[in-house]
This record gives sequence, structure tokens and C-alpha cells, in this order.
Amino acid sequence: MTTSAIDHDKLSRVIGRLGDAAIDPAAWPAIMDDLCRAAGATGAVLLQADIRTPDVPRTASMDEALQRYFGQSWHVSDPRARGVPRAMSGEVITDEDCVTPDEMRSDPMYNEVLRPFGLQWFAGIGFWAGSASWVLTLQRTSREGAFDMRDTRLLAQLAPRLTETATLSTAIGRVALHSMTNVLDRVRQPALVIDRAGRVLSRNEAADAGFDDEIRIRDRRLVVRDKLAMARIDRLIDAIRFTAEHHALSHEPILIRRMAKPPVALRVLPIDGAARNVFLGARAMLTLSNLVPRLPPEPNLIAQAFDVTPAEARLVSLLASGLSVEQASERLRIARETARNHLKSVFSKTGTHRQVELISLVAQLM
Repeated sequence: MTTSAIDHDKLSRVIGRLGDAAIDPAAWPAIMDDLCRAAGATGAVLLQADIRTPDVPRTASMDEALQRYFGQSWHVSDPRARGVPRAMSGEVITDEDCVTPDEMRSDPMYNEVLRPFGLQWFAGIGFWAGSASWVLTLQRTSREGAFDMRDTRLLAQLAPRLTETATLSTAIGRVALHSMTNVLDRVRQPALVIDRAGRVLSRNEAADAGFDDEIRIRDRRLVVRDKLAMARIDRLIDAIRFTAEHHALSHEPILIRRMAKPPVALRVLPIDGAARNVFLGARAMLTLSNLVPRLPPEPNLIAQAFDVTPAEARLVSLLASGLSVEQASERLRIARETARNHLKSVFSKTGTHRQVELISLVAQLM
């Protein structure tokens, strides 16, 4: 009686390590390398069953084949996709479940994508990340041989653990995303997170407070009235879609002009850590400077910075928020003449001569 090509002990150790990837998405390639050694395979790839993109975890051994697979759009005509429904029902699928021997010999995908890189046989383990279906694929060379029933029975152990890992990873990633935008919310910095397709995954209250007819979220996408800015945002999304996961995004700020309000500067920040996991697809954080009026510095900070009295500092804080001297005097319940005298005193102490100069100076504390 022959035994499986899979090392059961090594496979068990890999299964025990899957939780590491839930905490640190960067752990996937190393875990998949170990899985290949346990399964007698050359390479492994994580693929979303219904939305396939090149930006997925894989072993380095699959890089060249995947470049051709996605670069020449073979992923849209891969005959092995026929087996995905069976994989999602709990079976571990192999080539024999998807194609006939004649098809394997003649199919262009096998001949132009797999065989040039020495690849021949595959096994697919289906699992779920929320409502999204995923397949972990293992690839063997012709010398390593096909996956048989003994192999698939052992690999079936992976399916429930992969679903657990994906579910936990998604939950941890959402918490991380919320934390990232929430931190910026505390300083009234509007921010939102988008996935590789440009869909908004998360946004903070500061962003919601600033959205209007000129800058808004529609159908889970950022939309702006400024046509030039919108075209640049579309190009940004294209860059995100076609930039590999491990490559840093580099993009100049986008200026969004508005009709009756100051322009907004959109900047792109990277997503790191647990938030950057393949199941969420979070790819970039966008900050929107000047979308909402910034809070003026606290009067205590103004008093310390410029050696002015508490009463003078309270007046300056209100002026920095956009109020006029008359409006500030009413808010403080002091006479307008008193407010003007406070302002003259502050001019003298700060070396400024006009209100606009003073506000510009105070803005450095914001």
C-alpha cells in the first residue's frame, strides 16, 4: 500500500500557524512555502473565486507564472474555474474534477501558462471570508505528480481552519481600519480607506461632516464635481488596481476645487499592519485637508505661545475659528471696544499689524 506524498506532521504544523496570518498578513507567503513543503508542491496561491486580481498572496515560485496568468488575462478563461462550486461545497478539487485528460493536453492555459514553468497538477481548497469565496491553490510539477484521493483527504483539514483564519483576519482588519480613521477623527482630519477597486471600506465622522454636493460618497466611491480632480482620482484608482501589493504607492496630492469653499487637498497614505489583509482588500487611506474647518488652538496654548492674557487668548481663538471681532465680542459677552483693545494688545505682543497676519501666525499652532 502506497502512502500520500503529503507529510502529515508538517501539514499539522502549518495548520497550527495559520493564526499568525490573521494577525500579520505579511506572514502568508512564508506559511504557504511551508505548506508546499508539507504537500510536496512547488507553489501556492490564494485566489478570490469570483473577483480575481494579481494582488494576492503567493509563494515566490509562482511569480513568473502569475505575471503571465494575469497579464495575458488567462484568469478569465481558466478551465479549472469549473470546479469552484465543488470546492466551495467542501471538496478539495483537482484537475481531474475540472478537465478531461484530452483537455489537459490541448488547453491553451495549460500549454502556455503552466507547462512553460514546469507546472502541471493542482489542488484547490475552498474557504470563506465572510460572504466572499476563496480558493487556496497548490501547484505541482509533472515530476511531483498529481494529487490523489489520499492527498485531498488530508488537505481537506485546511478548509475549516482557512475559513476561521479569514474570518478572524477580516474582523481584526476592520478594527484596525476603524482605529486608523478614528485617530484622525480626533483632530478633525477627514479620512477614508479604499480597496484596490476604489470602493470605500471605512470613513470617519470628520469626512461625513464635510461631504456635500461637490465632494461625496456615491455607490461606495468618492465622487467630486471638479472634473479635472475626478480624472486624477480615476487615475489614482487605476494605479492602485495595477500596483502589486508589496509595492509602495506614490502619488502627488490631488487639488479639488470647490465653487464657494476653499479647495481641498487629497493625499494618499499607505495601509500597513493588520488592516492590510487580502480579505478586506484595503489598499490606501485618503485624507482630505480643508474639507471641514479646522478647530482653532486652545486659548491656553495661545496664551503660552505668545505670552498674552487669558482674555486676549480667548479672543484670538475665536478669531482663528473665522469669527469677526464683532461676533467674537458677542460670544465673549464683552464690549466691542474692549475686544478691539485686546486685539491691539495682541498685535503689539506678537509683532503683527493686521488680523490676517495674526491668524496666519496662530495657524502654525493648528
